[in-house]
Amino acid sequence: MWLFIAFLAVPLIEIALFIQVGGAIGLFPTLVVVVITAMLGTWLVRSQGAQAMGQLRGSFNEMRDPTEPLAHGAMILFAGALLLTPGFFTDGAGFLLLFPPFRVAALKYMRSRVNVQSFTMGQHPGAQPHHRNPADDIVDGEYAEVDPDAPRVHHTSDKPSGWTQH
Repeated sequence: MWLFIAFLAVPLIEIALFIQVGGAIGLFPTLVVVVITAMLGTWLVRSQGAQAMGQLRGSFNEMRDPTEPLAHGAMILFAGALLLTPGFFTDGAGFLLLFPPFRVAALKYMRSRVNVQSFTMGQHPGAQPHHRNPADDIVDGEYAEVDPDAPRVHHTSDKPSGWTQH
């Protein structure tokens, strides 16, 4: 029901805001504002997205919980979608999600609303431990040494395999 209300309310709010802003400043300035906010939003999403990816890589490299960088990355991605949608209401919501203190507050609110029952990494509880067999890493194969200086013999039946250029 909430999703239906959102899909109904957001376009109505956007239309009303376009009419109000367009009436106050005119058509051309309104379109310029929409284009400028899209360009600014794209730049901010790219820079903050790269920063969030760096934090995510850092959490993986240091074996820390990646929940916070993942949540920030998801909010930045959602902000990008909102900023690509033309309109003042969605741009406002998108820019709000690009404001790091707002994302921290939103994450804190979401954590208070979500109750994780259990979380496991690796094997399922009660599963038999799997021991790696070093023999599993052995691969049998054949090889032939190729002399790059030796002349190449061409046969009439030799056709390019598609993997080489002739």
